[in-house]
This record gives sequence, C-alpha cells and structure tokens, in this order.
Amino acid sequence: MTLLFWAESTREELREALPESLVVLPIGATEQHGPHLATGTDAAIVKTICRFAVVRAADSARLVLAPALRFGVSDHHLPFGGTLSLSPETAIGVLTDLARSIAECGGRRLVIVNGHGGNRGVAQVAAAKIASACDMTVSVIHYWELIADGGGTPIPGHAGEFETAMLFALRPEFVRRRRPRTLPDESDVDGVEVHEAAAWRRIDGYTDDPTRATHERGMEWLDECLGALAERLIALANRP
Repeated sequence: MTLLFWAESTREELREALPESLVVLPIGATEQHGPHLATGTDAAIVKTICRFAVVRAADSARLVLAPALRFGVSDHHLPFGGTLSLSPETAIGVLTDLARSIAECGGRRLVIVNGHGGNRGVAQVAAAKIASACDMTVSVIHYWELIADGGGTPIPGHAGEFETAMLFALRPEFVRRRRPRTLPDESDVDGVEVHEAAAWRRIDGYTDDPTRATHERGMEWLDECLGALAERLIALANRP
C-alpha cells in the first residue's frame, strides 16, 4: 500500500497515486479557546491526529494526506476576540473548490476529517455538493465522535477537560494557566440542538472545567481516537 503527503509530493507522484487512493482532508479552526488554550487548538488537534492515523493505516490502505485547513466557521466566537472565521458560504465554497481540484488531479475518493463543531453543518453540505458535482465518493468524520465514552466529560466541549487533555498529549505548549470554574445552570431540551449567542457569553466562551484535564487521560483519548480513525480510513480506502 502507499502513503503520500500531498504538499511533499510531486505532480507525477500524485497523478499516479490519486485514482486508487483515499484523500484525507483535515479541517479545523483558528478561534478563541478561553483564556488558557491557544487559538490554534482545533487545527492542531485534527492535523496531528490525521497525520498519526494515516501512518498507522498506511500498511493496509492507499492514502494521500492533504494539507490541513486551519480556518473554519467560527462567527459565534468573534465577540471574544482572537478568532479568524469563514462564513458558512465561504467554507462550503472552499471545500467544494478543493474537492474539484482533487478530482481534476485524478482523485475519486475523499474523506473530510473535521476538528471543529462549527464546521459540522458545512462539512455535510459540502460533501453532498461535491459528490454530485465532482462524481466523487465523499465521507465526513467528526474526530471526537470516535471516542466511545467520555466518562462524564463533555466531548468535545470547547476548551474544557477534553480538548485541554488532548493538547497535554499533543501540544502541551498550547496550554496556559488554568483556573477552576463553576458553570451557570443551563436548562437543555432533550434531543434538541439550541443555538444562542447569549449562552456563550454566560459561560465566557468555554464549556467546562479545564483543570480536570490530565496528560494521562489525554493519551488515553488520543490512542482511542487514532485507532478508530485508522480503522475507518482503511475501511473507506478499501471500499469497492
């Protein structure tokens, strides 16, 4: 089997590999993550887990890892500062244009690996557009959904225990001084997804207590995520 890193390969190498390969496209975000995590958290996590996962899967699949997109749909974080956001329409256009480029180069299978909750809707819309317009097989994976059980921790949350622990495992220099916190009571409606700008202000832009995060827990979640992602890449790459 083969593994290519798009930005490190020549046009000839890509032309030969793409028709039989699964292209892996990570997309993250650059946005505020509270007072204690770097703004590049989402991009760093998804970029790194994709690189580790394709290496793990390379013996059993033909894969091409595309450069990670570092920007996503983050308008809801703009009021806090530190955020670089794309509009939903622009994000869908970027994903569609990149997929069109991949198809022009000979690619026929694409998986978008998403590292930011705000990208969920645009990734699904873009995948549907790409499949129709480019005659490609397109899959979407939200990496945090590969974690079977958070043990009571909100996953992915936003700049809380989960993401802080993942950074301890991957990029500890991204973590600053953390402070314990008590969240206001929020009344959720079961089975309903509510979008409300005021809710983000009430929690100061991050969801749960980052002081609960540990390096050990981050390593456990990282290993689980890598194994599950590698398995899915192998399965997608070897579909008829």
